Amino acid sequence: MKAVADSSPLHYLVQIDAEDVLRQLFVELMAPPEVIAELTHPRAPDAVRSWGPGESAAIALAIETHADILLIDERAGAKVAKRRGIRTTGTVAILAMAAERKLISLPDAFAALRATSFRAPDALMNGLLELDRERGQHG
Repeated sequence: MKAVADSSPLHYLVQIDAEDVLRQLFVELMAPPEVIAELTHPRAPDAVRSWGPGESAAIALAIETHADILLIDERAGAKVAKRRGIRTTGTVAILAMAAERKLISLPDAFAALRATSFRAPDALMNGLLELDRERGQHG
């Protein structure tokens, strides 16, 4: 699967030492120069959490390269991408996919993610943890 990444999923996966799952989940992973600039900016934590040129460039790159999926957490950016017919997923779903393939422990990954500045609805994360528990009992 060919993916284009915005800065937020990359930023948080690196923060929780889970960036290796990207190579195992996606055959090809691209990021536009604007995303790389956001990630290497001296104030990266602020830059990667705000709407900026990275989201726009990631959407454009996904369209241009006919990517299968866009990795993006920012809601407004994801909404724009979906309106343009681009499939999207975010950090939480990436971690859930990795756990489903037994690449990581989802409870550990979510605990690490919650220790960062990342925010996602508790109901979403708790629901995915429940599915993960059920899968473990039946797998």
